[in-house]
Amino acid sequence: MKPARIAVICIAAVSAIGLALVVRAMGSSSGEPTAIAAAAPAPSVPMAKVLVAARDLEPGQRLTDADMDWKDWPVSEVNPAFITDGSVPIPVEGGEEQPADAPKPKGAVATVARAATNMATGGAKADYVGSVVRETILAGEPIVGRKIVRAGDSGYMAAYLEPGMRAMAIRVTVETAAGGFILPGDRVDVLLTRELRLVDAAGPDSSRAKFSSNTVMQNVKVLAIDQSTRAGDDEQTVIGATATLEVSPGDAEALALAKSEGELSLVLRSYADTGGPSGRVAPQRQTQTTAVRVYRGGEAQTVVVQ
Repeated sequence: MKPARIAVICIAAVSAIGLALVVRAMGSSSGEPTAIAAAAPAPSVPMAKVLVAARDLEPGQRLTDADMDWKDWPVSEVNPAFITDGSVPIPVEGGEEQPADAPKPKGAVATVARAATNMATGGAKADYVGSVVRETILAGEPIVGRKIVRAGDSGYMAAYLEPGMRAMAIRVTVETAAGGFILPGDRVDVLLTRELRLVDAAGPDSSRAKFSSNTVMQNVKVLAIDQSTRAGDDEQTVIGATATLEVSPGDAEALALAKSEGELSLVLRSYADTGGPSGRVAPQRQTQTTAVRVYRGGEAQTVVVQ
């Protein structure tokens, strides 16, 4: 090969190496290595809505809408005991979801299955309004079934009662319960109607009967009518055979005595008149009535003397 051609090849090689160095220097002029590819976005974590306490809840407190709130919770960390809104499927035990075409249970099995589903997947917040707190729940803590008692569940009445109070049922009819317009949560007075004992000084006299009526309880809270602890949204009246009242232990004794003496009636109180004292009214001494037969002008007349 001629020396001139060798020189041209060498010059071209040196020029190519120099051009590569210049291009590399221009690409890294900022002092940072050139990114080869954009970083891949982090995978999104599926979130579920979990029902939590909006504030500290104490035992015996009735839940309101303001006491509860929905909080985002990673699906992988959702405990089966948590209450969710059901918008995101929650894996059941074993890591598998219930297929949509799975056979549906019937009868008593269906009832248990629905209860388990409600426990695991929850439902609307409104379904838990009115429930009673059984154990302390701190703000932000998920609400679980073992810490609350829902209306209609076993133990609801005992949890709903105020401390130191008792629940006592009395028989009622449409006439003695204000035509059925007395609903759970209302305040009532309890009236006792009884027959007076007549003593005829001149001999037996059964032609006339005397009755008396007096208030034995005032401003008493109605816990339930029959086994309904709250009226439905569209119910204006509730007709039942028994009314459960919230009374103190002493009032329960007085109410039991009044039940044995005559007929009890419930008198509905206005919402504007529920701030007064609650409980038994000062007992009235039972009146003993004496019927005296008086003769005037040869005619006998019976005069009742109290």
